[in-house]
Amino acid sequence: MRSTRVLRQALSVEELNKIRVANLHPSIRKGTHFKEPLVVKNAYMQYIYDTSGKRYLDLLGGIVTVSVGHCHPKVNDALFQQAKNLWHSANIHLNSPVHEYAAKLAATLPGDLKVVYPVNSGSEANDLAVLMARVVTGNFDIISLRNGYHGMSPITMGLTGHSTWKQTAPHYFGFHHTMLPDCYNGLWAGCRDSPVQPDRKCEGSNCTSTHCTSADKYVQQLQEIFMYTLPQKKVAGFFIESIQGVGGVVQYPKGYVKKAFELVRQNGGVCVSDEVQTGFGRTGDSFWHFQDHGVIPDIVTMAKGIANGFPMAAVVTTPKIAECLTGAAHFNTFGGNPMGCAVASAVLDVIQEEKLQEHCKTLGTYMIHELNKIREEVPIVGDVRGKGLMIGIEMVKSKETREALPADKMAEIFEDLKNGGLIVGRGGFFGNTFRLSPPMCIQKQDVDSALETIRQVFKKYA
Repeated sequence: MRSTRVLRQALSVEELNKIRVANLHPSIRKGTHFKEPLVVKNAYMQYIYDTSGKRYLDLLGGIVTVSVGHCHPKVNDALFQQAKNLWHSANIHLNSPVHEYAAKLAATLPGDLKVVYPVNSGSEANDLAVLMARVVTGNFDIISLRNGYHGMSPITMGLTGHSTWKQTAPHYFGFHHTMLPDCYNGLWAGCRDSPVQPDRKCEGSNCTSTHCTSADKYVQQLQEIFMYTLPQKKVAGFFIESIQGVGGVVQYPKGYVKKAFELVRQNGGVCVSDEVQTGFGRTGDSFWHFQDHGVIPDIVTMAKGIANGFPMAAVVTTPKIAECLTGAAHFNTFGGNPMGCAVASAVLDVIQEEKLQEHCKTLGTYMIHELNKIREEVPIVGDVRGKGLMIGIEMVKSKETREALPADKMAEIFEDLKNGGLIVGRGGFFGNTFRLSPPMCIQKQDVDSALETIRQVFKKYA
């Protein structure tokens, strides 16, 4: 049979808007960031192009998802080659891509983290991690941080400690949220693992390069969850993002994560590191940011940059914990899809071959220091933080009170940055933190150009 290839005509902006109103869910329509929606025609590496041909520097990376670059040639080729041979093979059959990728991914993780369960999204990965924690410990209650984001499934909505993302329907019970150990806005401030420190005195004393004594005060708040809330002080698991992403690139005082993990394990729980946004070398010093906290978790969840935008995610744990799910059947139709695994494998190759982890450290450190100079110049920039190419800029009405810059002003700045050719994200409870998480292939000339635009726009509103 003769095959024909039909090239689809691109829809006009008017047609897109008509379909958007008539056929797309209102929550999707609400998610459009700009007053005039950006209609993307194509993208390549660190750039996005609209239908008029205008080029934008993507400082959001598809919400920390495009890790090695839009349409990276090696990643694209891996997908094309795999698609010609095998699209789908559920786990009832053996196929090379999922096995090769599992071995390659496990080799990047320390300790006994060697068992991979491929899934399709970060929400699904955290959902499965909750199940594992409960089954392996025999306990039920889960602790996570206020302001944290772990997904939007019915279970992970309970895990998420951020009311912006909670629907009015009942959430699954058994989730508890402890105080956020925030070095900028928290009760006791703190010293963080970042090239720059907050413009606020740490309330701790005798802090060292690896431990901030403010961390002890926040850990005491976690201790009170065990004392007053949990049955017999027992917990199934503790979930923590290595750096809070949606919450506004929030970092914790040095030593907090390590002490929190110790406390959780003393009370029968397992420790889960959510590396959905911080993994795969983005933060520079380590391939997984939990390593910078000096810990090895019991379970790691990952997604987003794992496959450069292809729908893919994974849960990695120890052989002992993995065994807990064999008492009953557990199956995922699309987890370990051959195309996704081929793409994810190519992503790991590119990160290594192009030395992107090292690049993130060098360029990210430079960018954070330069942004901090803008913070010193501009009254409405309250804090610059982050590590590698995961950066937050918190905007305030007053540096003294740290009160959030109003939403209307944030929207105007957001729009002006876009008009200046920069795509950035927004995060934090009040939406007053600009998030920068570009594809890791971004170059210094891109950063210098972006810094100049950011400086001009911020000064305009100061």
